[in-house]
Amino acid sequence: MNNRRIAVTGIGIVSPLGCFPGNFWNNILAGKSGISRVTKFNPEGFETQIGGEVKEFNPEDFMDKKEARRMGEPYIHYAIGAASLAMSDSGLDMSRENPERAGSIVGSGIGGIHTMETSIRDLNEKGPKTTGIFMIPRMIANIASGMIAAKYNLQGPNYSPVSACATGAHSIGDAMRFIKNGEADAFLAGGSESALTEIGLDGFGQMRALSKRNNSPEKASRPFDKDRDGFVIADGAAILLLEDLEHAVKRRAKIYCELSGHGFTCDAYHITNPNGRGAMQAMRKAIADSKINPIDISYIHAHGTSTQIGDRVETQAIKGVFGGLAKKLMVSATKSMTGHMIGASGGIGAAVCALTIQNEVIPPTTNYENPDSECNLDYVPNLAREKRVDFCLSNSFGFGGQNVSLAFERYE
Repeated sequence: MNNRRIAVTGIGIVSPLGCFPGNFWNNILAGKSGISRVTKFNPEGFETQIGGEVKEFNPEDFMDKKEARRMGEPYIHYAIGAASLAMSDSGLDMSRENPERAGSIVGSGIGGIHTMETSIRDLNEKGPKTTGIFMIPRMIANIASGMIAAKYNLQGPNYSPVSACATGAHSIGDAMRFIKNGEADAFLAGGSESALTEIGLDGFGQMRALSKRNNSPEKASRPFDKDRDGFVIADGAAILLLEDLEHAVKRRAKIYCELSGHGFTCDAYHITNPNGRGAMQAMRKAIADSKINPIDISYIHAHGTSTQIGDRVETQAIKGVFGGLAKKLMVSATKSMTGHMIGASGGIGAAVCALTIQNEVIPPTTNYENPDSECNLDYVPNLAREKRVDFCLSNSFGFGGQNVSLAFERYE
């Protein structure tokens, strides 16, 4: 059973660049930016006043008005939206499936920070009994995955990994294991986040992790560029429908590609500064798990956050794994356009890999203007590139030293 192959049959994205299916992919290939001055609250006085807000989204398109109001936490709304889009895209009809053979693993790096922030404010200003009976369900990081399962009657495994910026990728890798081992036939898997709040913006800002390029928000996220000065917080969700390949073929599903390998590691070094060792091992494990050779891989969707240390170490890790082949790789970072969607970013990376393989177009790394001598790979600068990709990797690295690499390959 552990030789089962895994197909990607559905993609759902809610992002600052729109949704998928929809305009997300076209905007990515066009190099558009989803980053602007924050409008959800007044950012005056914050050192960083920019972010990637989700603007083209109405939760009532995916859940009834009463439920949307009751579970009024953006990360929950985005997760249900992305799951609904992925399910619709896949064509999977759960009324014809065994519900015990389908599951949901959708995580969030931070969870309901918006609810926590507003509830603390209400408690301080108005006193006890003002936080509301839905505060705890809105806030906990697993509730979105549970609500997705209830919406689609997914009675198989259901939980929510939490590994900061690696969360979405961990979720996808875990779902892959269940299908590969014969414990399930289908999974909705990925991540969701809504950390662009006052506390979120101030907290990441105090860590000196954020770009302060407030006067040119569309230029603020610039992975691998010499003048990068930090990442840009963004909201959204990205969820894949993963399926046993034979099951997908039997129902004549559209197949984007295969998810063929994954690697999980930890730096065991520092909570925020990577050393590259774990990143290298994660890529090596994903390659070995997929049973392909490094020379076969032509594209890597980089974690590429636009921080000085992170981008340099990721570049070094890629060189460490691929040696002389690294110069021939195409590497791009779509956070240059979407911003950093934290727990959802691993789902975005996986989705981009699937879309790249299917469409034979590689998205660019925008804002790459001034080369860095320590970041000297082919980052597909500024313009999308038409190129067939048969094998690729998606990297995700999280605070705490967690590393995930996912391997994808063309389905023939």
